[in-house]
Amino acid sequence: MVGEPFFVVPFVGGITVCSIVVKENLQQKIILANKLMKDVRVLSIFEAENPGFNSNLTKTDLEILKLLIKEPRQKIENISKDTGLSTKTVTRCIDKLQENDGIQFTVIYDPTKIEDFIPHAILAWIDGDLRETLENMNDEFHESFMQIPFIAKNQIVLFMYSRDIFEMDELTQRVRNMDNVMSADLFIPKKISFPLKWLEQAINDAKKSPTLHLSYQTN
Repeated sequence: MVGEPFFVVPFVGGITVCSIVVKENLQQKIILANKLMKDVRVLSIFEAENPGFNSNLTKTDLEILKLLIKEPRQKIENISKDTGLSTKTVTRCIDKLQENDGIQFTVIYDPTKIEDFIPHAILAWIDGDLRETLENMNDEFHESFMQIPFIAKNQIVLFMYSRDIFEMDELTQRVRNMDNVMSADLFIPKKISFPLKWLEQAINDAKKSPTLHLSYQTN
């Protein structure tokens, strides 16, 4: 009723974060989400910043993405064999996809299998220049980043790791003490999942288009 789940992350303490892909009528969908979860304590619902990019994908790109979804680590030679495309074409397409802001190549880690470190996320609420604050955070905490930070409206989500709970608490306090940071909350993930069924269906639907180039504008 609202949209498709992009990722779902249950955290220590009974908190779950869910990202939902919404095509249109965003504010109405936020109101609907609140109504659907009236029996659940909702900490926050906010919209991510619209980057305003055009994906300009081709059917060849979609075919390669479909294979990468099934097995992200497969070799170019295997993709070439399965698609009937040359290795040069596959390499060129993957290079193009990596440069596309609409395609995210990242690591999905299992928090339960990480030894010697504690993965955690810090959600910082910003009152001021978001980009400038992010640059300052990059300078201050880049050695503790597990993944690149995520920007959403007036929030910055830092994906970090620490050696123990004391270092984790110290990093959180340092984030809170930074300029433009109104508050910061600490979350420790138990599991990270990216439901892919909706994405596979979207690729299948897009491949039916009669045009070669499929240009999508984000909403």
